[in-house]
Amino acid sequence: MDMTSETNYVKLCGVISGKPIYSHSSRNQDFYSFPLEVRRLSGNTDTLNVIIRKEQLNALETQEAEMLSVEGQLRSFNNRRGHGAKLIITVFAKELHFCNDDFENTVCLRGTLCKDPNLRCTPMGRDICDLMLAVNRRYGRSDYLPCICWGHNARQASLWGVGTELSLEGRIQSRNYIKLTDDGPVEKTAFEVSVTDLKQLSREQE
Repeated sequence: MDMTSETNYVKLCGVISGKPIYSHSSRNQDFYSFPLEVRRLSGNTDTLNVIIRKEQLNALETQEAEMLSVEGQLRSFNNRRGHGAKLIITVFAKELHFCNDDFENTVCLRGTLCKDPNLRCTPMGRDICDLMLAVNRRYGRSDYLPCICWGHNARQASLWGVGTELSLEGRIQSRNYIKLTDDGPVEKTAFEVSVTDLKQLSREQE
């Protein structure tokens, strides 16, 4: 896929691991969410939250342990409820259907760096760089999507500054971690795009 052909594109194929639950209402539409498990080549599993419209839910006989193909966009919103993650990352489904395909987890993004990259080194000596990408969408809104890249890509991205336009391709990953709170350690889940390919866009490409 041409990474610059889509501003925000996600393709998943995985197993539904829970019943849909009500998420929110917007523009006179009700939305529901459900977890989708996508297995990596390593055998590990990423559990990703998918958002669908009520009309899609009614048309789809959602059952557990069924392979489901989802095409849509990666979305973010700020959690102001005072508990849980501050930045919520979900996949907004535009098209979905049951299938017999293999597991798939592909994301293509095109946007602007909205924070300075953070280059660091793992205990094993591997370079890693954290990015925050702002991706425009309709109605003047933007999604702020955390990304992570490794090795040569990490060193290259660390040289870019806020405002740099870039395109990237990778997969969405879920990562568990322990956060220390006043009530003791709490297990949390973070979502980010693990980048496999990225490039800076020239002005002619913007």
